[in-house]
Amino acid sequence: MSGNLQDKVKKELCLKSGNRCALPNCHQLLVIDVPQNGKSSIIAVFAHIKGENVGSARYDPNFPVEERNGFRNLIVVYPTCHKIIDDQEEIYTIEYLVKLKKDHEEWIMKRYEEEVINVTFKELSEVMHYIADNASISSGSLELIPPKEKIIKNDLSPKVEKLIVMGLTKANQVKSYINSHFDLEFANKLVNGFSKEYKRLKYVEELEADDLFFALLDFSSDYKSEFLYKAAGLSILSYLFEKCEVFEK
Repeated sequence: MSGNLQDKVKKELCLKSGNRCALPNCHQLLVIDVPQNGKSSIIAVFAHIKGENVGSARYDPNFPVEERNGFRNLIVVYPTCHKIIDDQEEIYTIEYLVKLKKDHEEWIMKRYEEEVINVTFKELSEVMHYIADNASISSGSLELIPPKEKIIKNDLSPKVEKLIVMGLTKANQVKSYINSHFDLEFANKLVNGFSKEYKRLKYVEELEADDLFFALLDFSSDYKSEFLYKAAGLSILSYLFEKCEVFEK
């Protein structure tokens, strides 16, 4: 892994890979929670599809230097898998790794879709309380904003639009949980928690479009990597995307 690899690129790679190894016979979780201190350790390795330097696996001298550490030329894998794909270059060709990365992102999308139907009040409660607990106290709103208009305004891709549609299948359950909550200010706290994180990601980390959405998805699932919690976070994020001013309208 190169020291020139920017944190922003690494974060985008982890988020879009679902924090899992891209190799289909692995899919190892690459973010390990440490219960003793509540922190996480990232064990992901960012392998180059086209080698970074002379002598590297799959090195292409004609590939622009400025693109070698870019998102499109990197794939997230488990450390052992990185060793394998570089040693077995005749199997793990450039074309094959590009396909693996694409297939892996599609597999992550499918797993979200499969788990959305399994989301219950238990998962919604856990992730919503995490968000509400991180809110600052101010007024919030749940006004209706046409999703398509916001998708275009925020330059979100068809992939993200599909995720939002998936999440909205649980809109009634999210609404029911919010309306039945004993804390009358819970809805406002939820909105404010999202708005606070949205502003931090947009104006401090300078994320936008899909990168911003996936970072918010990570936040909305309390940074849990299990697909069920990701699906719960997606349900809440999609509901608030439609109902309130979390993204720009």
